[in-house]
Amino acid sequence: MTSGTSDQSTTRRRERHTATPRNKRLYITYTDTELEVVRLAVRHEGQAAAAWAGQKLMAVAQGTLIPVSRDAGDGLRELIRSRLHLQEAVSALHALTTPPAPFPAPRPYAALPHTPRPARR
Repeated sequence: MTSGTSDQSTTRRRERHTATPRNKRLYITYTDTELEVVRLAVRHEGQAAAAWAGQKLMAVAQGTLIPVSRDAGDGLRELIRSRLHLQEAVSALHALTTPPAPFPAPRPYAALPHTPRPARR
């Protein structure tokens, strides 16, 4: 294995920018649990760990990704669940209050050869 490569064949690498050298370094440390989460995300995205972390850091710096604390994340998940329950309740209420059609819609007959039409009563 060469320097900077991974044992995964699906890992994507970015092309080097030749206009301005990237000579500033940022070192990131993780706990074992945090690193496992990062590795799962890296596998899912198909990127190298450093590329994935750099992409997320730049997204936060540019304001396109907003980090959410665990407590706020739990609150957001609860709000989403509540919204889904509310939509289900509205759908059920709408079904109860909407009057049925005055007559059933006619069913088209299949265009199969040798299929007799049902007898009229």
